[in-house]
Amino acid sequence: MATAINDFSAYSDYNVPDGSSFIVHLVVSQWNKQITEPLSKGAFKTLLKYGVQESNIKIWNVPGSFELIYGSKKAQSYNPDVVIAIGSIIQGETKHFDFVCNAVSQGIKDLNVQSEVPVIFCVLTDNNLQQAIDRSGGKLGNKGKEAAIAALQIAKIGPNLIN
Repeated sequence: MATAINDFSAYSDYNVPDGSSFIVHLVVSQWNKQITEPLSKGAFKTLLKYGVQESNIKIWNVPGSFELIYGSKKAQSYNPDVVIAIGSIIQGETKHFDFVCNAVSQGIKDLNVQSEVPVIFCVLTDNNLQQAIDRSGGKLGNKGKEAAIAALQIAKIGPNLIN
């Protein structure tokens, strides 16, 4: 895989909007916490870096990645500018991985179709723990940081934007 040696968490500040007026909710799975905690911290620090006020960042903890759908729906009901769903699903020996990955991705897609509040998909779906570590602050960067940048970019084009 060509991307296996690159850190894609590096980005240009040029394309990152000022977040000082945004309210952002993070919905964080507690399953695989050794992965979701660094993702959440990466997102949180990145939001602060680009001006989101700490008081405008709310964290919702949910038991697992499957519950990210309900947690994100509840977070949307408080009308933030954007929600970031943070989870980690690691391949096991059964088809459970496939069912959970599919349900979570479809569920979050459905929330984006049904609501004016966007939900950013920051759910790692890795074959093993090392791949998850590499993507949650390891050699491939931190996908939580990338999700925060995407959240700011999508919030800027939100329903209240007037060009």
